[in-house]
Amino acid sequence: MSIDWFAFVIVAVATLVASMVVVGFYGLGVRLLAVATDAGPTRQSAVRLCAYACFAVCVAAVLYGIYLIVPALH
Repeated sequence: MSIDWFAFVIVAVATLVASMVVVGFYGLGVRLLAVATDAGPTRQSAVRLCAYACFAVCVAAVLYGIYLIVPALH
């Protein structure tokens, strides 16, 4: 039995990049919600919409990961 190290490195890099993207979008969403409280009334709704869009990307990534892990969903 031998280990395909190149495939292992590809999976490790993909995992690292995906986790950084999800954490980055979550952090951006939290930051935008904090900025929305300080923004004027004209920009407040647009900033909140962007924050909720960032959270939606995070939720979509998590749900896609669950879909890939659970074989009963295929």
